[in-house]
Amino acid sequence: MPRATSIQNVLIELDAIINECIQANNRLGLFAYIYRRTTAEIASEIALARFEDNTRLEILDVEFANLYLDAYKAYKNNQNISYAWKFAFINAQEPFTIVQHIMLGMNAHINLDLALATATTMTGLELNDIQKDFNKVNDILFQIVNELQDRLSRVSPLMILLDWVGQNEDEKLIDFSMRKAREQSWNSANLLWSLGETHNANTKRNIDTLVVKLSEIIKTPKTRLVQFLLKMIAKFETKDVGRIISKLKAD
Repeated sequence: MPRATSIQNVLIELDAIINECIQANNRLGLFAYIYRRTTAEIASEIALARFEDNTRLEILDVEFANLYLDAYKAYKNNQNISYAWKFAFINAQEPFTIVQHIMLGMNAHINLDLALATATTMTGLELNDIQKDFNKVNDILFQIVNELQDRLSRVSPLMILLDWVGQNEDEKLIDFSMRKAREQSWNSANLLWSLGETHNANTKRNIDTLVVKLSEIIKTPKTRLVQFLLKMIAKFETKDVGRIISKLKAD
């Protein structure tokens, strides 16, 4: 199948992945749903011409999405993929919380793929020319955080435990993680862009290795209290991917 060439193509492919994961009760569909939600929001903003360069932003967004779509297809076909995506995919059926599964996907896609996509899109161009639009995407994502928090509470009734232990740090965790990840992604994009495509292979591997270390922390947080609370939360969450996504979608 050829790579997506527009955001609408991306949305169609994401819908196919979500439906496939629902049929197989595969938790990879959880990140796919969240990613589709954010991609649709970006598409709406582009349609309203809210960016400095809407055409360039769509090119970036499609390149970004293709890195995830490529990884998903390659994994299904037993082909080599990045360490970060392999970690997320092989842990898909582990009994983690819904939010952990989502964050494993977010970590791989934002901390690794976004840097690669940005550097690729701006090859031969001035990277700083896209920074304002890159940051505007951050603002859009942050607006989705509260919505995401409300929707997660529908399918994870004990998420309140994280509220209790962290004074609403669960929501801040998602916001902070996205913000910090995109900041780090911009820094990594600068490095990759400055090195050029022919000189950045080792740097890509180093970034990939670092992202996996972050994935390991998402899988097993450093404090025993948080580990315990996540196990309790997971115990009372439904394991039916179709039900989870239906509740997340519901208006």
